[in-house]
Amino acid sequence: MATYLSPLALQRADPYLYKHTDGKYYFTATCPKYDRVEIRSADTVNGIASAKPRTVWSRHLSGIMACHIWAPEIHYIMGKWVIYFAAGELPDIWKIRPFTLVCKGDDPMTDEWEEGGMMQAAEGDPYSFTDFSLDMTVFEHKEKWYAIWAQKVGTVNGISNLYIAELETPTRLKTVQVLLTTPDYDWERDGGFWVNEGPAVLKYEGKIYCTFSASATGACYCMGLLRADEDADLLDPLSWKKDRYPVLQTDEALKVYGPGHNCFVKGDEGEQLTLLHFRNYEKISGDPLNDHNRHAHVLKVTFGKDGAPVFKLNKDELYNTPFENEKQKYIND
Repeated sequence: MATYLSPLALQRADPYLYKHTDGKYYFTATCPKYDRVEIRSADTVNGIASAKPRTVWSRHLSGIMACHIWAPEIHYIMGKWVIYFAAGELPDIWKIRPFTLVCKGDDPMTDEWEEGGMMQAAEGDPYSFTDFSLDMTVFEHKEKWYAIWAQKVGTVNGISNLYIAELETPTRLKTVQVLLTTPDYDWERDGGFWVNEGPAVLKYEGKIYCTFSASATGACYCMGLLRADEDADLLDPLSWKKDRYPVLQTDEALKVYGPGHNCFVKGDEGEQLTLLHFRNYEKISGDPLNDHNRHAHVLKVTFGKDGAPVFKLNKDELYNTPFENEKQKYIND
């Protein structure tokens, strides 16, 4: 049974690992300076730890895409390599929207990437991407492609909901947005923010599961779960059911604080893995956005009697790290 390095990448929040049809792994995540999009590639999951990153795009100096470069995801969609990421403007740093990069060739590690523009709403949709929007993911089901993303509504801090729509192209929606989930429960409203964000989709034994992250980004950050039948209308909000309680949350005994923003990927031996980030300490000095110690960890996923994914923290797996100078700090801090 394969053993995976964890943390796999230091100071890489919002990790995304994609396994292509050629068996290669491609990794991207939020960089600490929020100033660029980089990718790595390796033949194995553990190989990502030592793989040399390639910067495929850097922020603009002003205007759109000039700050808060967050949560990139790399996908092979409709015959193209596409990276989805969020970016703010200068001087309006909180005018955050989802943008795209499109590879001009077949090799994302060597070929040129170009800007694909901001995600575009479907005709007749006056709401998508008109307010703070980020964390877009895409997935294919029954020969259709769908997008799920977080978008705020309301005033002051706003409420971050998740929406779903079908895609027409990698950069444009085909249908109007449908509300997938809003932060209904106390564990989705902790830390002063009402948040659903960071969606990740997993298909397993006739069901479609969508994990998401909730609450503020400190120790209260946690993961929830939505589920739908594979034959249901995914654009009908009644097709989806949200679990009453989080499926993964802070575990002080294991020094896991604020686990979330995960993705799903098959491991070297075909087993189901998830990558996610968390800190190994609770107290954050100053603005959490300036604390970059949310590292990318690998976690093996099991499945319960009802077929739903189970996220169980294991100390031996959590601190199996190649960064020897960090290991004692992780366990003892």
